[in-house]
Amino acid sequence: MCAERLTSPGIGKEIGPSLNQNTLLIKGLFFAPSVVASSVKTMIFASRILEKLGYNVEPKYNEKRADIVQTVNLGTEEKLIKFCQGIQAGSPIDSDVLPYPGDMGGYEDKVIMAAGTFTQGSTIELSCDGPLREPYIAYMQGGLTYEYGKLGILKAIENMQK
Repeated sequence: MCAERLTSPGIGKEIGPSLNQNTLLIKGLFFAPSVVASSVKTMIFASRILEKLGYNVEPKYNEKRADIVQTVNLGTEEKLIKFCQGIQAGSPIDSDVLPYPGDMGGYEDKVIMAAGTFTQGSTIELSCDGPLREPYIAYMQGGLTYEYGKLGILKAIENMQK
């Protein structure tokens, strides 16, 4: 009799038994510092450029950070939607997908979510979401590499300015 194992997407079990789990753990520990640094650097970049463009951001680029989340008060529903759509367009996965606001359990308002991520639900990869209600705040986080994070931010800004 074959015993079934519990697993979760992204921990490597779906790849197959030939991949050593210890190797995956060690790779995670090895890459974690540079991935977190890239994510923080991406959010600092986003904070600075969006503040220079006149948006209220939290935290400011030069403030101490406690995590990788960056908020941006975009002021209008249209800008929030376009910003999230731009983040998706600048993503390495599903960049051709156009997110739209929709109903989501646990939220009173429609929500738009953008996440062109390698691992579904990943919080370290560049993603952005926000409820469609005043003051229209985007909640952004992540960026596995600074380069693709920066590209996503620039695409989002470009998309808002169209």
